[in-house]
Amino acid sequence: MQAVESTLVPGLVSVIVPVRNRPVLLREAAASVFAQTWNDWELLIVDDRSTDETPAVARELVVTDPGRVKVLEGPGKGPGPARETGRLAARGEFLQYLDSDDLLLPRKLESQVDALRGNPRSGIAYGPVTVLAPDGTPVEKWPQLSDRPLERMFPEFLRHRFWHTGTALLRREVSDRAGPWLDLSLFEDWEYDCRLAALEPEPELVFVPETGVVIRASAPNRIGYGPGLEPWRLREQARAHELILGHARRAGVGVETPEMAHFARALFLLARQCGEAGLRPECLRLLRLAREASAPARARGWDFRLYRALVALVGVRAGSRLAARLRDARVAAAGRERSA
Repeated sequence: MQAVESTLVPGLVSVIVPVRNRPVLLREAAASVFAQTWNDWELLIVDDRSTDETPAVARELVVTDPGRVKVLEGPGKGPGPARETGRLAARGEFLQYLDSDDLLLPRKLESQVDALRGNPRSGIAYGPVTVLAPDGTPVEKWPQLSDRPLERMFPEFLRHRFWHTGTALLRREVSDRAGPWLDLSLFEDWEYDCRLAALEPEPELVFVPETGVVIRASAPNRIGYGPGLEPWRLREQARAHELILGHARRAGVGVETPEMAHFARALFLLARQCGEAGLRPECLRLLRLAREASAPARARGWDFRLYRALVALVGVRAGSRLAARLRDARVAAAGRERSA
């Protein structure tokens, strides 16, 4: 684990904002921090090698409140290492990660600091979020609304990421126990959350029913957007999924749970996608992991056996494409039967 280079200040919330080429959004995110009813905060803007006017905007924000705003230079390797730059420089008892396209509502820090202080054994406070569509209207059905209490992060976080990055307020000691953010280009936040969930002892959660964050899901320059089957994206997804499975195993999530069964199916699908892209090592590794994450009867299923046979016979690329065509034909046939 990397050593922490700062001294903890009780009661202080360190708000860490990684940013690259988003000057307007950075101003708005910073304004949401300035508007907090909890005044004991510091804003750490990590400029991840921007090539536009973002650095100038960041310097202007320092001038606005030089005692509480600081600009750090990120390594230019994406949001994970940029957040890690902020984490190492943070002085707060509490950490608030905030993406540059999101906004904190005014009472976010106050309500969640109060919740953590009122529950001394808890390590993470969280609450609902509002997700905005491109036209500015709230999205009602969104998988990450964090709008209900959870007793534990696992196994729920194995099915999907339950909350957005800005949702949670962490005690600094919990983040330090989890260790550094990784240089994943995709799913780095999901991997980090699952690492938190696998800590021993596991951090206790406290649910704050007050909405604390506005998520603008359609904001520009989101690295997660783009063709999902690009080889580099598939490699990053494969790496992240393997790490997440390891965290779930350490936390004791068994193959008999519905959440692990869901994740095993995701691994199998990703294995076939890697195969179609010609990524042989990733395909074979994910196929093995998918079988290991499945219940014994499922691991002996005909689809696993057929896919392995096709890959052995004609190779991962051709075998994966043939398996996809067979799957599509089976789905089409089932649809015709239902409509008959």
